[in-house]
Amino acid sequence: MSEIKEEAKIEEKENEQQLKKTKQVRRGRKSSSTKAVLNKELKEKQNNKKQAISIIGVSKRKRAIARAYVSRGNGSIFINNKNIELIEPKELRSIILEPFYVSPSMNSALKQVNIKINVFGGGLSSQAQASRNSIAKALIKFINTTSIKSEFNNYRYMIVDDPRRVESKKFKGPKARARFQTSYR
Repeated sequence: MSEIKEEAKIEEKENEQQLKKTKQVRRGRKSSSTKAVLNKELKEKQNNKKQAISIIGVSKRKRAIARAYVSRGNGSIFINNKNIELIEPKELRSIILEPFYVSPSMNSALKQVNIKINVFGGGLSSQAQASRNSIAKALIKFINTTSIKSEFNNYRYMIVDDPRRVESKKFKGPKARARFQTSYR
């Protein structure tokens, strides 16, 4: 715990020093060579951030919307900040993990990536199906090889979202197509 506090203090000091440097540059006190050094440092930080950014896959199923963030890691999967092992029932968990059963190469990819999924709306099964599709889309973008794309083409339902939605209710009836019962007496 104390190590974390020390690291936070060091980061604060570095940020303060950087602010002082940028203020001095704005005031015109530094030479052009120091400006170039500062610009170079900023570009390096931006490149480091770009490498750390994860790939996003978005999918919808009925009313459920899922966003999967895939980044390099050790194979942890979290859905709404909850570990995948805690998802019940098992059938939903197997639906969510379906993209990793497509091929042995995908199963090995599971150990090399971290996946974080945010899902909202809809019911349990539609959330599971939306998260399955978002994982598949994000993995295809993350790995980005033609062999993976061709393997997923055999399982098209994981790549393409299901366009079916609930039809809206109409007047003259209790549901979308059903009509109220008529009585003739």
